[in-house]
Amino acid sequence: MNQKKVYMDYAATTPVDQDVLQDMLPYFSEHFGNSSSIHSFGEDAQKGVSEARQQVSDFLGSSPTEIIFTSGATEGNNMVIKGIAVSKKIREEYGNKPHIIISEIEHSCVIESVKRIVKDGLAEVSFIPVDKNGIVSIETIKNLIRPETALISVMYANNEVGTIQPIAEIGALVTELNTVKKKKIFFHTDAAQAINYLDCNVGNLGVDMLTISAHKIYGPKGVGALYIKKGTPLARLIDGGGQELKLRAGTLNVTGIVGLGSAISKIKEHAVKNEDVKKLRNKLIDGILSSISRSSLNGDKEYRLPNNANISFEGAEGEAILIMLNQQGVSVSTGSACAAENLTPSHVLKAMGITDFGAHSSIRFSLGRQTTTEEVNYVVSIMPGIIEKLRKVSGSLR
Repeated sequence: MNQKKVYMDYAATTPVDQDVLQDMLPYFSEHFGNSSSIHSFGEDAQKGVSEARQQVSDFLGSSPTEIIFTSGATEGNNMVIKGIAVSKKIREEYGNKPHIIISEIEHSCVIESVKRIVKDGLAEVSFIPVDKNGIVSIETIKNLIRPETALISVMYANNEVGTIQPIAEIGALVTELNTVKKKKIFFHTDAAQAINYLDCNVGNLGVDMLTISAHKIYGPKGVGALYIKKGTPLARLIDGGGQELKLRAGTLNVTGIVGLGSAISKIKEHAVKNEDVKKLRNKLIDGILSSISRSSLNGDKEYRLPNNANISFEGAEGEAILIMLNQQGVSVSTGSACAAENLTPSHVLKAMGITDFGAHSSIRFSLGRQTTTEEVNYVVSIMPGIIEKLRKVSGSLR
């Protein structure tokens, strides 16, 4: 008898959409040329790249010449943080240690990038605190800005708790300050989690740079894109050929890029399902919180992605919950997939004022297009028994 299998880890990655896969297939073996080659095979591959670049730019409301392809959001975020810090123009205008502002709940790739440039003496960094719901304050950002501030980077939606940040409002603040400041502040957002559900028009958001990743939007792994507004002085980090506006050398992942373009072009047609996902998410939250005492939702209930439910279970250890759920066919996460092997408490939950014990007892349920009512009902039905058993083992049952 086959075990029931329920996938509730869509924030970690999504399955490739079948239509996206069909669009990719010809580029594995038929249009296999190097897109930099000038013969017909190269031209066929380049057509796929150009179409994908147009699809991404159409979705973001940018020019195709403002889009470069990357291996994913991690690379894109590294390019932004480090590319600003080592930019010759930035260092000439802002001094040898330009100031960068990021939120305390950024993805680890942003936090580790700023740690690196601080360690190397390339920049100074300030962290924006968040409130108990994981949201930054516009006033706090305003107070952190200095004359030498070169970059503000705030993620659009958090990968662990799904909290949505006021990116358009921050963009408006930066735009307003740039009308009076002698030195321009550049604004970046990591939109990897947001792109499936939120307005990512770069003009509406007021951003200079924006990162996305294909595998979060039912596209392939190992490919993403970075929007760079014309005139943004970003230094290249990978030397070699002149690919991608001379900012990222190397043979292009044509098949993956085609998949990214296809996936992003299909987001709007699937947007009608977002309300259904939200209803299922709410059903999951309500079912769990009403049936399990001392359980609590982490993050703002209103300003969060429609597919995210991050819940703490007092007296039960998150890793143990994950293992027991997996034994019953349910796949979830204890937080960011990138931190799955890290036993330290979530920096996101700690920044929100949650204790180490609370952070260690958290589980992230993230739903997607294929999630069903039956799956939600199944998870809600098995959770009380799992938590009761673990609390009994830990001696915290009451």
